[in-house]
Amino acid sequence: MNFTRWSARLPGTQRRAAARTDRGSVPAARGESGPGPDTWPDGDGTEGPAAPALEELSVRQLLGQLPALAALVYGPEHRVAYVNDAYATTFGPRPVGAPAAKALPELDELGLLPLMDQVLRSGKPRTVKSRKAQGGGSYTVTCTPVEIPARGEAGGGVLVFAADVTDHAEAAERLRASERRHRETAVTLQRSLLPQELEQPDDLRVAATYQPGGTDAAVGGDWYDVITLGAGRTALVIGDVMGRGVRAAAVMGQLRTAVRAYARLDLPPHEVLQLLDGLAAEIDASQIATCVYAVHDPNEGRLVYASAGHLPLLVRHEDGSVHRAADPTGPPLGTGGWLHTSGTIALPPGATAVLYTDGLVERRGEDIDEGVAALERALSGAVGTPQVVCDRLIRSLGVTAEHDDDVAVLVLQHPARTGPDAELFHNAALDLLGGVEAAPRARAFASGVLASWRFPVELRDLGVLAASELVANSLQHGTPPMRLRLRRTDRRLIIEVTDGDDHLPRRRRAEPGDESGRGISIVATIASSWGSRRTPGGGKAVWCEFALPG
Repeated sequence: MNFTRWSARLPGTQRRAAARTDRGSVPAARGESGPGPDTWPDGDGTEGPAAPALEELSVRQLLGQLPALAALVYGPEHRVAYVNDAYATTFGPRPVGAPAAKALPELDELGLLPLMDQVLRSGKPRTVKSRKAQGGGSYTVTCTPVEIPARGEAGGGVLVFAADVTDHAEAAERLRASERRHRETAVTLQRSLLPQELEQPDDLRVAATYQPGGTDAAVGGDWYDVITLGAGRTALVIGDVMGRGVRAAAVMGQLRTAVRAYARLDLPPHEVLQLLDGLAAEIDASQIATCVYAVHDPNEGRLVYASAGHLPLLVRHEDGSVHRAADPTGPPLGTGGWLHTSGTIALPPGATAVLYTDGLVERRGEDIDEGVAALERALSGAVGTPQVVCDRLIRSLGVTAEHDDDVAVLVLQHPARTGPDAELFHNAALDLLGGVEAAPRARAFASGVLASWRFPVELRDLGVLAASELVANSLQHGTPPMRLRLRRTDRRLIIEVTDGDDHLPRRRRAEPGDESGRGISIVATIASSWGSRRTPGGGKAVWCEFALPG
């Protein structure tokens, strides 16, 4: 087979030949002596030997000297016409005239046979990048159509040109592996900093979901937490650190730890955010965070919350209506110079509240309010357990494993209890009027209530003693109005006394000769836990809890 006669039909050959003919036929300008037809100026201005005509070169010689792999096939079965030395060295010699499906199995491994059919039919070249052969090498392959004089069934051919890009492919794979390890490290850090198991309050049912972004998205700093504060109260928090990667996750971990520490102080939500604002600026002034901190009190049936630049929490009522928490909303944490304030939203029995990060509702090219509205529509029809609601919201908002941002969702429900379940939850309260005579009334009230709740005698006696000590402490150190509140849940007995003085009691060691100072120590000794907090509008509440048997 004469390869030389095909050279003029290779892509670009005719253009180069025409250019050389034109260049050689341009006459010299007047008064100048140009190069002769068989010479051409060298780089230094002297005339050198004439450039060889492409027709004088053998295609076999040119292809044979290429370091890249080259193979020429013809006909609809892509029969082998030629493979160059580089091809034969890599894959071995190939018989001329045999179909490529049998003689060139490596092309089938690279998935090139359908591509060669397409090139032969369309007459247009096609390129595939970084295809890996079974031998371990990677190649970028270009298939170019070639016109061949009719030879029986053969009316055209395909020149297969493969460049070895194994080094580049391995370097790219090492880079991808490094990125995967970095991402796995960030995801592991992120998940380890999130609560491994949510605390489950007596009066609420809580579930949460965290989903990192897809493989092309770096891990962010989304977090959530549930913190029991005592006396039946629960703090719920969700936040998002701006930025990506390990650094954002580390900042998130510091903020989450700080939130738990500040929550133990039982401060109002806006004061917790005020403390977090200063801490966030100290941790890293270049990274800001958004956050919602809310507190649920079963005696009030509402959420008291404060927001630092975060999206509004949503509450779905039993009838399916959804309400969006209104202002107040301050700037994100770390910006400084802002006094946060608290707001309230009702959470009656049967209601469901949802706290979430922007990855759930934010989409490119859409206003974020549209995403929040879509979440409201999805929430209005979401029923079931908190975990079921979490999963339904994730699906309804189109969040998949390839989502481009982290998503955190925290769902809490205030169940509407009826029947035997409702019998496990009771409340009773007594206003403490008058002076020292209020103490015996409080003891009698506590004894009667605890007996009606059918507590064991030992627990009833401990409850009466704790109520007596808390009331006596309030009568001695507090100011009106005073109130004794007893509450039982399915897991604990809660005794709480409120008064108008905001001085918080502390446990201290009483000397043997002291006639007072032992009340709080007695309560701390007999109760499972105790604490105190300031109440809105002034005053304080002192409480203790007893775990119920069984």
